[in-house]
Amino acid sequence: MTRADGSRPPSAKEWTLRLYLSEHDPDTTARVVLDTGDNLLESRAEAHRNPYDRAVPEIGDELAAGRALILLGRQLLRDAAGDIRAVGAPESAPPIPLWFPRE
Repeated sequence: MTRADGSRPPSAKEWTLRLYLSEHDPDTTARVVLDTGDNLLESRAEAHRNPYDRAVPEIGDELAAGRALILLGRQLLRDAAGDIRAVGAPESAPPIPLWFPRE
């Protein structure tokens, strides 16, 4: 997703996120599209109302949107981990032992 460039000056970026909700009772679908300027990422999730529950559309919207945003966040984290591996850096430093065994 990104390229390493050690000579870049500090900058501000704006990413555009669009959230689309579609309701076909008892189901709500959310589609999230993130435009980073370099890439488009998309996730989709659903919420299903139990037919015995009272219809409250906002709840379906919140559940579907929240699930789609979580999926998008996971996708961003996976992409970042891939980028970290691609530049040859370890994803995280190995833990430092609390003590060293005596030889």
